[in-house]
Amino acid sequence: MTSSKEEYLIYSALDYEKKWITKWSEAKIFEADPDPSRPKFFICVPYSYQNGPLHIGHGFTFTRGDAYARFKRMQGYNVLFPWSWHWTGEAVAGTSERLKQGDQLIRRVLVEIDGVPSEIVDKFTDPAYISRYYTEENRKVVKAIGFSVDFRREFYTTDLHPYYSRFITWQYLTLKKKGYIIMGEHPVVWCPHCNSATGDHDRLVGEGVSPEEYTLVYFRMDDVYLAAATLRPETIFGVTNVWINPNHQYLIIEVDGKKLLISRRAFEKLSQQKKNIKIVSEVDPRKLIGRMVETPLTGLLTPLLPADFVDPNFGSGVVYSVPGHAPYDYAGLVALRKKIEERDEYGIRGVVEEIKPISIIHVPDYGDYPAVEIVEKMKIIDDKDPRLEDATREIYSKEFHSGILRENCGEFSGQRVSEARENVKKKLIEEGFGDVMWELPEKVVCRCGTECLVKIVEDQWFLKYSDDEWKNKVRDHIATMKIYPEEARQWFLNVVDWLRDWACARKTGLGTKLPWDPEWIVETLSDSTIYPALYTISKYLNRGDIKSEQLTVEVLDYIYLGLGDPAKISSKYKIDLRLLKMMREEFLYWYPVDMRISAKELVPNHLTFYLFHHAAIFDEKLWPRGISVNGLITIEGEKMSKSRGKFIPLKTSISKYGADTTRCTLLLAAEDMDDPDWREKNAQEVKLMIEQFLRIVKEVSEASLVDQTSVDRWLMSRLQRRIKNITMYMESLKTRKACHEALYGIYSDWRWYLRRTNNVVSRSARVFIENWVKLLTPFIPFTCEEAWSILGKDGFISVESWPIVFGELLNPDAELAEELIIKLMDDVRSIVDVLEKKPGKVIVYVASEGKLELLEEALKIIKEDGQRSMAKLIRKIIEKLPGREKYAPTLAKVLLDTASSLISTYKPKTIIAVSKIEEEIY
Repeated sequence: MTSSKEEYLIYSALDYEKKWITKWSEAKIFEADPDPSRPKFFICVPYSYQNGPLHIGHGFTFTRGDAYARFKRMQGYNVLFPWSWHWTGEAVAGTSERLKQGDQLIRRVLVEIDGVPSEIVDKFTDPAYISRYYTEENRKVVKAIGFSVDFRREFYTTDLHPYYSRFITWQYLTLKKKGYIIMGEHPVVWCPHCNSATGDHDRLVGEGVSPEEYTLVYFRMDDVYLAAATLRPETIFGVTNVWINPNHQYLIIEVDGKKLLISRRAFEKLSQQKKNIKIVSEVDPRKLIGRMVETPLTGLLTPLLPADFVDPNFGSGVVYSVPGHAPYDYAGLVALRKKIEERDEYGIRGVVEEIKPISIIHVPDYGDYPAVEIVEKMKIIDDKDPRLEDATREIYSKEFHSGILRENCGEFSGQRVSEARENVKKKLIEEGFGDVMWELPEKVVCRCGTECLVKIVEDQWFLKYSDDEWKNKVRDHIATMKIYPEEARQWFLNVVDWLRDWACARKTGLGTKLPWDPEWIVETLSDSTIYPALYTISKYLNRGDIKSEQLTVEVLDYIYLGLGDPAKISSKYKIDLRLLKMMREEFLYWYPVDMRISAKELVPNHLTFYLFHHAAIFDEKLWPRGISVNGLITIEGEKMSKSRGKFIPLKTSISKYGADTTRCTLLLAAEDMDDPDWREKNAQEVKLMIEQFLRIVKEVSEASLVDQTSVDRWLMSRLQRRIKNITMYMESLKTRKACHEALYGIYSDWRWYLRRTNNVVSRSARVFIENWVKLLTPFIPFTCEEAWSILGKDGFISVESWPIVFGELLNPDAELAEELIIKLMDDVRSIVDVLEKKPGKVIVYVASEGKLELLEEALKIIKEDGQRSMAKLIRKIIEKLPGREKYAPTLAKVLLDTASSLISTYKPKTIIAVSKIEEEIY
């Protein structure tokens, strides 16, 4: 691995990008220290797992963060934008484990996609080596793409980094002291191979999937009970039959002395959830088809029927059938009626024919049998039709929210479905006809490659996210903090509502040991919550001002919580008192975090945990001030996937197109929570546009300037409006709109200016170009530094002042006059295109004085009424233009359309004033 200070330059495609990386580094312009004379701004992005190269998905989120950091820096803020690396958990250890197991796919991915030299791949069996390798490689990329980072504050996670480990130790002792960490019995997603709980970021498949509670309902058959797993125990009163899959293996097991019939996979799951469980015997399900079983609570006998749509790997492998209210069950019954040979094979022809749906739930807008209605309405004729999922979701949702149990539901009649569900479950369990089973609604695969299941863990450490007082603190903060886009706010609140206690430690992978129980390691989503606080003092740690063993709980209590006497702490741990106070002061200067930018996939876990932990540990004034979330990258319209070859490392894009083209293409792809789509065609177009921008700057730098042109007032007014818009967009993290207006919007203004002046450039135009360079700096900083230099400017544009709006230069009259010319030319061009021949001359008719008075009336109507009142304007037209009644409605529409399109930008007096000089303008 190289160590030269020039190593990061290997990824840059353009010479001038390499030049400015070096100049920035030498000048240290992005290093930020406390400065009481300036307002501070602390911005950060989540650190990435070091199990692979940074890709364009990382690039999208991180570039948004950097663009915002650069914008705030140019606004005069003292900006801290630090960086670190995530080594914790199974993301890294899983790669190592798969290599040890001889996984050839992961070996090919490392060499062919990640670009790891084949001669060092065998070293990747060591997780620490993997983390170090990718950290060094990815640091080059972060520098090559131009992120304005203060690298003095860099660190990585796990106990391989003693400072970070000490910080996490302090954090968890603090949480435990405050009662936010408990040991208990909880259902967790569990990897049997790693013998540990598997958090979201320790998974190859199934991020965000949590255990769901199913009710096992027991149907008696002699001395054995068929255990059917359901989310809807209240539907027991509508059972017509029980389904099993005759093509798979079933077992009779014994749980606490009761014999149950379930699938083999269900036994594997239950063995992780029940204590006294064993296999009694195997069962051939074909021999059970047609047998009668007794339905609990009702005592009715119902038949066992075959169904290949029953998945033995999901739930218990036994399903009870409620065809009146479950679309899958009704479709399965219809399909079985058509399978005459199969019915005859099992001797159940008459049994199937006699089954009729039972109505047990009244639902508004549906008849007695909602499932029958929706299946027939959607014309579903097959029990394998994927639309059954949609049908099921609709019926289940409507019944849950507005369904009432009918009179044939015993003591539960008249109860709402939402109420009866828990009551029926309780009754079944109390009477020995049911139990609880935990299941994963979707497949989850650990990073080690093992499929996960749900385990009831007794001696597991949990973060007590269920604590109502803790939840309320976070809810209150979410309600008042800045969240972009606004619609993400409710998402955060929803997560807080459903969040349960979280397994915060595991027994494998890299990380920091729990200080009071070192057999456990703090898991990956639990050691990545308040680490921005470490950035505030990490420069002192990295330069060796303090040793890791001196970072005791007392020391960190003082730095972060202000507890204790600094003089006594200084003496006890042999830390310079001035240094100790400086670290405390620096933390207080930078905190809280002003903006954290991240992908939306982290809302249900990392970002919400981030808020919980800050609320638990720090004073309210130090809680995060803002969060911005964005979408997830796709490539040419498809989800990014290494295994399918849909994967672009950032270094590949930078070396192919350059850093600025990569940045700009990403920023122009999407904003808010929309998913950006990377397309090579877009990158090529952006590259050409950036090259055109640089040519324009060179041309202006070499041009002979005139004092004034006829459209200077318009040009400067347009500049003020662009500054206003771009600033507004950036303040609300509308980075796509801001970038588009800065690049293409201003370019269109410049093209029109040159057309109107016949390529003559004035001194005002030079000012326009200088401001254009500034406005583009957050998005394409390398090109803008080069442009600034070409213009003969000293210093770095990265630390120049952001343009401000000069109100006196706003000239709506000049803007509207030019807009009318542009619109007229567009109209003429459209007509000429239709004619398909060039006219000899074009005659332009301007509105009569009477029609201008009507336009004024239309503007007045829109302004006063706040809407388009056709009738009122038609009356005015008839009054002003007698004899034109026939054309009044058409004219009214034209006038209102014109007025509506203009009044959103211009005041009525501007519109009328310019309209009166139309003839002069043209």
